[in-house]
Amino acid sequence: MTDWQPGISLDRLRQRSRVLAELRGFFQQRNILEVDVPVLATTSVTDRNIESIATLPGASSGLEASSGLGASGGLEASSGLGAFSGLGAFSESEALSESEASAIKSYLQTSPEYFMKRLLAAGSGDIFCLGKAFRSGEAGVRHNPEFTLLEWYRCGWDEHQLMAELGELIETLLPAVAINKYSYAELFAKYFNIDPHQAELSSLQKLAVEAGSSAWSDDSRGNCLDLLFSVVIEPQLSDGLVLVYDYPACQAALAKCYKDAQGRRVSRRFEAFLNRVELANGYFELTDGQEQASRFAEDQQARKIAGKPLMEIDQNLLAALESGLPECSGVALGVDRLLMQIEGATSLDQVMPFSWDRC
Repeated sequence: MTDWQPGISLDRLRQRSRVLAELRGFFQQRNILEVDVPVLATTSVTDRNIESIATLPGASSGLEASSGLGASGGLEASSGLGAFSGLGAFSESEALSESEASAIKSYLQTSPEYFMKRLLAAGSGDIFCLGKAFRSGEAGVRHNPEFTLLEWYRCGWDEHQLMAELGELIETLLPAVAINKYSYAELFAKYFNIDPHQAELSSLQKLAVEAGSSAWSDDSRGNCLDLLFSVVIEPQLSDGLVLVYDYPACQAALAKCYKDAQGRRVSRRFEAFLNRVELANGYFELTDGQEQASRFAEDQQARKIAGKPLMEIDQNLLAALESGLPECSGVALGVDRLLMQIEGATSLDQVMPFSWDRC
């Protein structure tokens, strides 16, 4: 017999609603504008560690999804969305035919970041977005292909100011939470007695093999550091909210880089962990369009080496950066993981009405 019931109680459903309202209230009290951006676009991220859920061109009308996570681990749906006649801004005379529309491959967005940065470049000022995001191949205790994401940007702020505000947000929901802040280098010095910014790649590969497997013996600097952090450091972080900043330059993604007090080139990126669960990822945002284009090209090369499909680069984002993205910091927070901590749950399906296994 089909179990059609939601996976959480009505009490938890009401608690989820209360938390969503409190999150919105936090930003409304600070006069931060809520924005609503598309979840479907013709481009997606190039990061080799993030896989997008792609639509399947050429299908007939109606959303037709595969029965599982597809050969690439992701839900593939048709882009023939019935009355949905196109994926761009078209006048009636320019409207795509059904066959043309169905031939356009599109992606469910992994975050609202690119659209939000276009709004920032257009002069929106401080903004936040609370909505759905999608990632392929992510299903488990702490992952679901569809999840709720809170993302916000503060103009004129650096990453440390944004970390402080993130702490204030968590304190409104968990008033007794302890907050600690460490640099990435401090944690690697404590647990490995090495400088992650200057250690030889061979040394990192050796440590990664000891912590993981022989498969890491020839992996990249960034991947070795990721493994060491997630397998060794993250499980030993203290209770409460832990903020980690000054990540290695090779993990900058969309963050600016700078030279720290020791002369090391580091990225102005931070991550937040709540009771040893990764909760949020933030940047002092890169505003240089040419530098971002170069990083996208590096991503594409990494994807090629890893045998992953190349992604079309978002030229609209690059154009927005070139037109003038204001100095700002932004952070994305996983709301379902936050709810796990508030509720004392051990997996996402305990706080989501319909996790992947019920869809």
